[in-house]
Amino acid sequence: MLPLKLGSLRSLVCAGALVVAMTAGPGAVAAHAATTSGWNDFSCRPSVAHPRPVVLVHGTLGNGTDNWLGLAPYLVARGYCVFSLDYGQLDGVPVFYGLGPIADSAQQLSDYVDQVLAATGTAKVDIVGHSQGGMMPRYYLKFLGGAAKVNALVGLAPDNHGTTLDGLTKLLPYVPGAAEALAGTLPQGLTDQVAGSAFLLKLNAGGDTVAGVHYTVVATSYDEVVTPYTSEFLTGTDVRNVLLQDLCPLDLSEHVAIGLTDRIAFHEAANALDPAHATATDCQSAVS
Repeated sequence: MLPLKLGSLRSLVCAGALVVAMTAGPGAVAAHAATTSGWNDFSCRPSVAHPRPVVLVHGTLGNGTDNWLGLAPYLVARGYCVFSLDYGQLDGVPVFYGLGPIADSAQQLSDYVDQVLAATGTAKVDIVGHSQGGMMPRYYLKFLGGAAKVNALVGLAPDNHGTTLDGLTKLLPYVPGAAEALAGTLPQGLTDQVAGSAFLLKLNAGGDTVAGVHYTVVATSYDEVVTPYTSEFLTGTDVRNVLLQDLCPLDLSEHVAIGLTDRIAFHEAANALDPAHATATDCQSAVS
C-alpha cells in the first residue's frame, strides 16, 4: 500500500478536488449540470474544426462525472462535443464503478458509442480513457466491431498489459468509502486487470492494436498503480507512446492525477485528437 496514512490520502483527495474545481471552471462545480456547457449534451453537433464527438471512459472506482471534472470542460472549451458514460456497475455499490467484468463493460461502451453516433449524426468518435478506461476500449475495438466506429484512442495511464492486484488496491485510499463498499468482495473488474489474467491474454493475443485506429498512450514515471509504467505502452502500427516527464521534467503527477487534473496530459490528449493543429506540449501547457 502507499506509505501515506489514510487520513493524509483523504486530505490529498480533497485538495485534488479543489484543484479540479479551479481548473475546470465554474460550469463543472455542479457536475450533473455539465450539460449546460456541452458536456453530455446530446443536442451538440460537431463542428467542421472538430468533426468527431469525444467519448470519455473513466477508470476503476471512478464514474462518468467525477473522473472528468477537469478534462471534459477543458475539451468543451476548445470546441468539442464531449460525452462520458458510467460502466462496470455492481449491484449495491453506488458511485464506484468500473468493477464489473471488463468484457461486459466493453459492451456497455459499444452501446453508448452507438447512442452518441446516432445523436450527433457522425460516423466515428474519438475515445479518451483513464486507467482501465484507456485499456477496456481496446476490447471494444478488437472484438465488438469498434474499429469501424473509432478514429483515435487516447489512454491516460492505461493498464494495457495489466498490473498486480496490490497495485489496484492502491487506488482504494484515494476514494473514501471504496474499501468499505468492496469489503469481502473481489470484483472481476479488478481480477481481469491483473497481469496474466485470461482477459488480458485474450486482449493482447495477436498484437496490441487493430488497423485503422490511431493510438496514443500518455504515461507517467510516477505511476504507483500500473507498474512498471512502461507496461502501459503499446506496440504496433500507428502508435504514439508519450512519457509526461519527457514533455515536462517538473511534472510529478502519479496515476490518479494524470487523469483528473494534469493539464499537460490534457494538452497532449488534445494534440492526439487534432494532430493537424497540434502544438508543442511542455511545462507551459500546465497553464495554457
